[in-house]
Amino acid sequence: MSLISTLTTGVSGVITNSRALNIIGDNISNVNTTGFKSSKAVFGDLFSTSLSGGTLTSQVGKGAQLLGSLQSFEQGAFENSTSALDLAVDGNGFFIVNDGTGNFYTRAGQFRVNENGLVETLTGEVLQGFPITNNVVGTSLTDVSLTGVQSTPQPTTQFTLGAQLDGSEVTGYTFNSPIQIFNSVGTQDILTIQFTKNLTTNNIWDFTVTSQQGAVVGGAAGQVTFDTSGQLLDVNGGGLVDWAIDLDYSASSPPAAAQTINWALTDGAGATNGTMTGFAANSSNNSVVQDGFGSGILVGVAVDFDGTVAGLFDNGQSQPLFQLGLADFLAPTGLTRLGQNLFAESRLSGQAIISLPETGAFGSVLGNTLELSNVDLAEEFVQLIKTQQAFQASARVISTTDDLLTETVNLTR
Repeated sequence: MSLISTLTTGVSGVITNSRALNIIGDNISNVNTTGFKSSKAVFGDLFSTSLSGGTLTSQVGKGAQLLGSLQSFEQGAFENSTSALDLAVDGNGFFIVNDGTGNFYTRAGQFRVNENGLVETLTGEVLQGFPITNNVVGTSLTDVSLTGVQSTPQPTTQFTLGAQLDGSEVTGYTFNSPIQIFNSVGTQDILTIQFTKNLTTNNIWDFTVTSQQGAVVGGAAGQVTFDTSGQLLDVNGGGLVDWAIDLDYSASSPPAAAQTINWALTDGAGATNGTMTGFAANSSNNSVVQDGFGSGILVGVAVDFDGTVAGLFDNGQSQPLFQLGLADFLAPTGLTRLGQNLFAESRLSGQAIISLPETGAFGSVLGNTLELSNVDLAEEFVQLIKTQQAFQASARVISTTDDLLTETVNLTR
């Protein structure tokens, strides 16, 4: 085998290790890139040549080559964030994004809301999820959009009033308990229950119900009776029962549907729930709990571990809007890198397996969190030193061979 072949062997080492240095440099330069996955150079020897007779003991290699690079999809560390749309996948899976031509995949969860209300990456790819309608998750992936999202009003169906009526007051004494409720179009109404101590019986209070926005057409008046311990004993002579109030909003602006509201006075088992009392203490309103609310404007979002994106509204309500889809692959190392933290499906990766977070082998989604690069700087510097030494040694093979060739030329002198 000639010295020229030795030159070729040295050159292969220089070229191979310079390419490996490029991979190491790429890792180091992306140490602060969100969701970045490091790569490792894979080397292979060049095919051997038989010096004589085809015997195995006479095979000599022709140098090295870079077979390729393998990405490590090891989990990166997590960093807390103040943005609810900064997301991270804890475990297996990739976020699915779409640029209008097809789906791409990423572990970098830095998302924002654009001018059209779409949740997108900083480079414009729109996050994909399954829409939730009436708490039912859809079956088709679509753009995660926050456009036109509004909390639908819920009319009040029942309330509980916590009130203390002073049993030591004189007959004819009145006390008012205002209660905020909502009708079917979300208009806020104030029901006022006025209690008047009965003129003939000390432990009986008469009450009347009035509405600020509508008309009380049923349950407008009644009585409550307390026992000698100050506990509710009877409601309008019918025993311990709840009280129904019927409201008509046909003349309101805007008009709303008629509704019946249940004044919960019992625990459901025929006993008082203890919210109405008649002790010898100052009259007071202690609490009001009702189940209605008006319409609300979206003021924020929250993302749960299962990928549910919930809207937070200014009426204090939350509503599930989307559940994010995740994708995984049989061979993620075969994904095609596109830059900008994006991957594309390839023949080597296999087709995308799409599912919901926290199902099967898929990981969970962390809100207000970013996955950092999984580059280990200490390991990269060790590889850098090894590769540098290999590069220098290969270059020395070239310079030594050059000296030998010079000596060979000088043999003719």
